[in-house]
Amino acid sequence: MFAAETYIERRRRLQADVRSGLILLLGNDESPMNYPDNQYPFRQDSSFLYFFGLDSPGLAGVIDIDEQTECLFGDDVTVDEIIWMGPQPALKEKCVEIGVKNSAPFDKLGAILKGALEKGRTIHILPQYRGEMVLKIAGLFEIQPAQVADFVSEPLIKAVVAQRSIKSDEEIRQIELALDIAYEMQTTAMKLAKPGVYERQVAGAMEGIALGRGGRLSFPTIFSVHGETLHNHQHGNLMKAGDIAVNDSGAETALGYASDITRTIPISGEFSQRQKEIYSIVFDAQQKAIEAVAPNVEFRDIHRLAARILVSGLKDLGLIKGDIDQAVDAGVHTLFFQCGLGHMMGLDVHDMEGLGEDYVGYTDSVKRNPEFGWRSLRLGKTLEPGYVITVEPGIYFIPELVDRWKAENKCGQFIDYNAVEKYKDFGGIRIEDDILVTQSGRTVLGKPIPRTIEEVEQACSSA
Repeated sequence: MFAAETYIERRRRLQADVRSGLILLLGNDESPMNYPDNQYPFRQDSSFLYFFGLDSPGLAGVIDIDEQTECLFGDDVTVDEIIWMGPQPALKEKCVEIGVKNSAPFDKLGAILKGALEKGRTIHILPQYRGEMVLKIAGLFEIQPAQVADFVSEPLIKAVVAQRSIKSDEEIRQIELALDIAYEMQTTAMKLAKPGVYERQVAGAMEGIALGRGGRLSFPTIFSVHGETLHNHQHGNLMKAGDIAVNDSGAETALGYASDITRTIPISGEFSQRQKEIYSIVFDAQQKAIEAVAPNVEFRDIHRLAARILVSGLKDLGLIKGDIDQAVDAGVHTLFFQCGLGHMMGLDVHDMEGLGEDYVGYTDSVKRNPEFGWRSLRLGKTLEPGYVITVEPGIYFIPELVDRWKAENKCGQFIDYNAVEKYKDFGGIRIEDDILVTQSGRTVLGKPIPRTIEEVEQACSSA
């Protein structure tokens, strides 16, 4: 937990930005896996964590902007609960840690909210991503669950996004800690990924590192020789010589801050010539995209830059023909690069995605492109100092997508489908790093993880 002054200042700014009404920030509850006492590992709501800092279930914070008061609602544990959980700090003690002066049992919250509604006051809430929390709010407001969305506040969303987007020095230090864990996860994977080893053995070892370092995974690990499946969480393949595995993984610190790194690993310890050719294109795209990161640059322009470099490289290999810019304008790159170049990162690995990607990654003047490939770009707006983003170009040969485009002869004037056919068994390659936008440019966060062909091959052979 940060110092109380950090949370006090965050809430003060939130009040100033929202201006009037009550702000209700609900913490998460425990969530059962298959029966009530067998619960998923608890993860606090990130916005509650940002403004109230407490990583325990069953809490809610109310900020009354008009009255200039704050109150934390929750219940102290009973003796029966202490038997199973051990002693826990009292609610008043927790309040001291975060600079909140008032507290009350949770069952008092409903009357406060009902009274505010009866007076015609505005209650601001954020979008909800868990069904049980929708039901909880509906019960507190004495409304139908479908009506909860009516209380979602755009002013609150925009205020939270504006504040959480700019990372403080102490937040950057947390992200660096998460990257320290990611370094160990990635380099261990390079040593363990060998012919005759199952993907799950590597994925399990990486999760063990995250847990052993006092953190946990920031998202379910993607470790697969089928890297053409962008979010492949299956770890059942027995790796063999000649395979390449995409390792997209990251850790989360005890305070909830994330890392997100991708490397592509040759299972034989060395890339084949064909793999080197594709890897070099992706590496070049990432390097130039990172160099383009700077304040006042629109990230969608950097995405286009990466797409152009990928198309140029594939043209050199004979898979694409014609004018490069015209090919990008036609969307040729989306046959090979279907996703976005990157996203915001912080307390969520896709930072604040639950608040709405268009609020986080776009603005009233920078709108999301609805076209295939472009619509998956989570971040398009102008970069500002303090943003932490990912840069993660890739090339993916998805057989089903190739077959569909070929049957339609889509972009046939630019694509040599006979050449592309020879790559349908290739898989995919992605390279990803976490970047801090600075006043003068950018900084690649974390200590360097093997990234060049030579560095990756050396790390794979150093088992």
